Amino acid sequence: MGTIWFWLVAIMIAIYVLLDGFDLGAGAIHLLVAKTDEERRQVLASIGPVWDGNEVWLIAAGGTLYFAFPTLYASAFSGFYLPLMIVLWLLILRGASIEFRNHIKSAVWHPFWDFLFCASSLLLAVFLGTALGNVVRGVPLDASGYFFEPLWTNFRLGDETGILDWYTILVGVLALLALMMHGGLWVQMKTSGEVNARAARLAGRAWWGVVVLTALVTAFTFRIQQQVRENFTTWPWGLAFPLVAVAGIAGVIFELRKHDECKAFFASCAYLTGMLTSVVFGVYPMVLPARNPVYFLTVATAKAGDYGLKIGLSWWILGIILAAGYFAYVYRSFEGKVVVDKESHRYGD
Repeated sequence: MGTIWFWLVAIMIAIYVLLDGFDLGAGAIHLLVAKTDEERRQVLASIGPVWDGNEVWLIAAGGTLYFAFPTLYASAFSGFYLPLMIVLWLLILRGASIEFRNHIKSAVWHPFWDFLFCASSLLLAVFLGTALGNVVRGVPLDASGYFFEPLWTNFRLGDETGILDWYTILVGVLALLALMMHGGLWVQMKTSGEVNARAARLAGRAWWGVVVLTALVTAFTFRIQQQVRENFTTWPWGLAFPLVAVAGIAGVIFELRKHDECKAFFASCAYLTGMLTSVVFGVYPMVLPARNPVYFLTVATAKAGDYGLKIGLSWWILGIILAAGYFAYVYRSFEGKVVVDKESHRYGD
């Protein structure tokens, strides 16, 4: 049951990255692809009906993590208290910037909300990537099962690590570029005119950075986290996951050059899915690696009781069916290019 829930949590996090990832990417590129008020409302309209719903997957994944792996939840949320508070504030500021811009017509405030939307989205992408880097690298867990990390120390990989070091920053930059590419492909698919063209060009430029950093991060990860190398050596079938990522990133540039907007976006989805599943496969059975291998948390040591997990699985299946049906309906209703009324200041009109 522990392994089943390990993969269920991973799937929910992957869904969150795929869906809210293009929201964050659209926000990060907002000021780059949209030059006028009408163009910025196009970008906002491209995510308008779905951005808040997409964040539900983050809440659901956190709740599932708490239910299935309470020890992991307690350790991680106490150790990552500072960055989690930063992420929470960024989510609040990002949501407020979208809603205030939509409901209040003001030539004075609109530039401020646009900047806040862009900056909070960009920083969220970096912090979420950095968090993933911390999990892969390992945290300074002790015998009590808890840890504390300052925001940074000396930026080196030693016994006294910080949230930010050269490796986690590298992962954070990769996450930012990957989501900028993902968001650019989404904006291209949902808009027309100059915004569409700029989003396509930006996604193409971000693609080069994603390719280079993917290779670097992969090479460093195999050196830094021994469990990743052991898992891929022991179970070679796991190479299917990075192959999905390779096929996805190759598909992005191929479909971009063919001007197939939909296939390019779904190729980006394949890349992100391949990368995330590669990480999950690589660290298993650890749920929270430690700098000292004696103290790492595994599926067996962090999971809740089997009886509760079995009962919870039935309710999870029911809930996921309802959620999947709702999201399928929303996205089907939202298909096609967005249209913005030039006479209105609201992005959804």
